Amino acid sequence: MSSERAMGMKNSEDRTHADLLSEALKAIRKDRRMRPSEVARALGMPLRSYEHFEAGRGRITYDRLARFAEATNSDPVALLAAIPLQSPEFALRCADNKLMTILTIALSELNEELGDDIMYIESGTLIGAFTRVAKELVEHVRKRDTFAEAWLQEKSTKVKGASAITHIDWRRRSAVGKS
Repeated sequence: MSSERAMGMKNSEDRTHADLLSEALKAIRKDRRMRPSEVARALGMPLRSYEHFEAGRGRITYDRLARFAEATNSDPVALLAAIPLQSPEFALRCADNKLMTILTIALSELNEELGDDIMYIESGTLIGAFTRVAKELVEHVRKRDTFAEAWLQEKSTKVKGASAITHIDWRRRSAVGKS
């Protein structure tokens, strides 16, 4: 493969990464109901520089992503994770609960605790542990939905004209409320 072709692939890949980050940055800013000028001011940047940054054309550094996350109260690590996950939506989904920041802190503590011994954790053990945690989180969310549905079913009779929200309505309304 020629170096020109390899550079073209790299530039194309960089563009895709920039596009993913751009989508994530815009989605979070809009979810926070912030104007570009407000975020630019919070970052201490001229509006035009911020617009280039948000469009994925400006210089993107972790420091800038972290400052953006601070200004928008979102998760800077989830912004980065949006790239390998190919999901700008992931960054938005983690904006409030800071899932990736929490995971990174837990991994940092594991690194501090084990140091060099971390290399002795077998891949199968890691897969099993992370799979269990993921299943527990899914179960937690499902139970929460079930609890809310049951509670509403039981309690809605106490309010004249109220009706229980069905499982499908509950999810749809939750999703609509987040957009």
